[in-house]
Order: sequence, then C-alpha cells, then structure tokens
Amino acid sequence: MDGKPRLLVQMREQIRLKHYSIRTEQVYCEWVKRFIRFHLYRHPAEMGAAEVEAFLSDLAVRRHVSASTQNQALAALLFLYKHVLKLDLPWLGEVVRAKKPVRLPVVLSVSEVQQLLAQLQGDIWLIASLLYGSGMRLMEVLRLRVKDVDFARQAILIRDGKGMKDRITVLPQRLQQPLKQHLIAVRARHQLELDAGRGDVYLPFALEKKYPNAPREWGWQYVFPASSLSVDSRSGAVRRHHVDEKRVQRSFKRAVEAAGILKLATPHTLRHCFATHLLESGQDIRTVQELLGHADVKTTMIYTHVLNRGGLAVLSPLDRTV
Repeated sequence: MDGKPRLLVQMREQIRLKHYSIRTEQVYCEWVKRFIRFHLYRHPAEMGAAEVEAFLSDLAVRRHVSASTQNQALAALLFLYKHVLKLDLPWLGEVVRAKKPVRLPVVLSVSEVQQLLAQLQGDIWLIASLLYGSGMRLMEVLRLRVKDVDFARQAILIRDGKGMKDRITVLPQRLQQPLKQHLIAVRARHQLELDAGRGDVYLPFALEKKYPNAPREWGWQYVFPASSLSVDSRSGAVRRHHVDEKRVQRSFKRAVEAAGILKLATPHTLRHCFATHLLESGQDIRTVQELLGHADVKTTMIYTHVLNRGGLAVLSPLDRTV
C-alpha cells in the first residue's frame, strides 16, 4: 500500500511531537498496521467510525482480547484520526466492549517479600527492594536519574510517571547505604566512559538541544545503567541505556520459584505490597494515594479489600463455636 509507509512516518512524528514513550510509539503503530490489514489495506482516511467499530468488536468477539487491550487499540486509532488524519470520529456507540474483569491485586505477606528478596542479589536485589520500599513502578525505577535521588530528604522524585505526572515518594532508610555504594561503582564506570569520549545518555523532550552538556553530566545518568551499549532506535546513537526490564522480570520469576511462593507474583506485585502493607500499618489512605501517584483515591481503595484482616474483618461463625 503506497500510503502506508508515509502514514506511519506521520504517526511517529506526531507521537514524538507529543513526547510519548518509544513503547507507546511501537504499540500504536502496530495497532494501526493491524487495523489496515483487517480492512484489506484500505487507507484509514477512506474509513471512519463504522470501520473502527468493526475492528474493535472483532477483537472482543473473535479474538477474545482483554478490555485493556481493546482500549489500547482504541486509543491508538483515535490518535491516528485526531492527530494524524485531523478527523474527528463520531461517538463509537456500537463497539462490542470486552468485559473488564474485577480482580484483586496479588499481594505477598511481609515474610513472603523477605523470602523473595533473599533470593536476589546485586542490582536486581536493589531494584526489587526499591519497588517494595518506595511503591514505584518497574519502569519508574529503571528510568530513575541520579539527580532525582535525594539522600538528605530520604525522598525520590519520580519525573514523567504514568500520565506524565511528577511525584515524590519515600527513599527507604535501609537502602541508603546500598544505593550509595551502587552509585559509587556506577560513577566510576561513567568516568571511564567519559575518558574514552563517550558517556552520554538519552534525554527526553529535546533537552539535549537545550542543554548540550547535560547528556554527559553525572546527575542525568541512569541509576541503573545497562551492562552494555545499545543503539537508540530513534536517533541511531550508540549509548548506554538503562537496565532491560526483561532481565528484572526473568530474575524475579526465578526468585519467586526459589522462594517456594505459589502466588502469581511479578515485579509489579511489590508495588501492591507497598500499598497494602502501609495501610495495614495504619497509614492514611490519602498519603498512600499520593505516594502511588493515583489520580483518584478510588484506585487506591482496591487495596483495602486485600488487607490482612481475615475475611474482610468478619469472624467466621465456626470460630464462635465452643
């Protein structure tokens, strides 16, 4: 299809103009390609709400995708029509919505978290400990910059978190010394790279043009840099990125198995544990909401359903028998 490459180039340009992440760019472009293939390579400008509805309904009815996957596809197509094709779609009222299940988050007990962390070592242990100790998301930890760790205030500044919002969370006192030791080693390697004429790092939002020296400054370096250099998929530059999340996920899965934990735990489970254990200790839910970065306290309220109070604080009648 002649217009397809040009369309995707425009799509990428608009996504980058709005400072969306590389992951969002990849996912949105993939959904656009799937949408075009579904309609036998017709150009999206020739289609509209009816074709979008048919595609989304097919995802739910025939492919049985989850509600979040269907919503992701819808977001990609709405972005295409609004920001690339400059067309407003009428309300999509005929879409068959994938049913969104109401599930409680998986939460480990304090002892299970301790058993899990005991199976990890090095920077993976430190990453997992920060997930549990600060409530950050995995990518928030991996994208953390040195300048955003405030040892004096025992705080971590999370920039451009979910929803492109900044927030502050707690830096556990127990992790201060291990983190300082980790940064000493990272800085030594960074200095070696500077001496070799490298040492630059990716900066978001075209900050590299505004501050030409910033990519090589210590404060902008990743707290958890990758062990090897890689090619930036957007600029083609060869530089050191942050640790790959897949490495953390694989190590975490092995640690769960080694600890004998049967729950379906992932690195994100530690964020759930952070919130639940804080509430169990009597922390105010509004404070937990701020630490997690939830826009609505209703999102934080889900953790009140998994508190360690035994059957929603109900005493079983069997336990009342003598």
